[in-house]
Amino acid sequence: MQGICSPKFAAEAMKFRRRRPEKWNPEGSALLILDMQDYFLRPESHAFVPGAPVILPRLKKLQDRFLAAGLPVVHTRHLNRPGRSGRMESWWRDLILESNPLSAVTSALNDPRVKVIVKSQYDAFYRTRLESRLRTNGVRRLAVTGVVTHLCVETTIRSAFVRGFECFLPLDGTASWDDAFYRGSVRGLCHGFALPLKINEILRGFAE
Repeated sequence: MQGICSPKFAAEAMKFRRRRPEKWNPEGSALLILDMQDYFLRPESHAFVPGAPVILPRLKKLQDRFLAAGLPVVHTRHLNRPGRSGRMESWWRDLILESNPLSAVTSALNDPRVKVIVKSQYDAFYRTRLESRLRTNGVRRLAVTGVVTHLCVETTIRSAFVRGFECFLPLDGTASWDDAFYRGSVRGLCHGFALPLKINEILRGFAE
């Protein structure tokens, strides 16, 4: 499968932990699940990310564990409007419009306890209430997951970093369109912005 984490690459990425050996701690944490919309999950969509259905059950398990612990879970839903989308409109051949039935967050992750934030750019903090919501809930560290690794996941992690959040990147919790995009993005993020880990490490942290 292209665009997701392989065991070999996970071992390579985890070498970045040598400089920063911190363990995941659920205290003060929140889970961000970016853009797990049918637009990226359904094969009939031109923007289908083949790895997205693979990571979906992992994200559902992670979401359930955060919610069971009473910790915040935030989904993002990417939507644009013609004439009000900045560079997104000139860069991509079409926009994700609210009228598109594929724009909805997948029903597999529906839960009334989850907050859904609409964003219009790669950065989930840009002109949204994400930061204020996290601050209000006392969040200090973020696990950032979803799609697409080298676009919205990467940009949001970089933005969270400069806002002072401790960022964690679940290697098996994001997906891109191919290995080159995925691996290049993960290497850059783990070098200077986020600690790599696996979803099972997060789950074990809740039991410790």
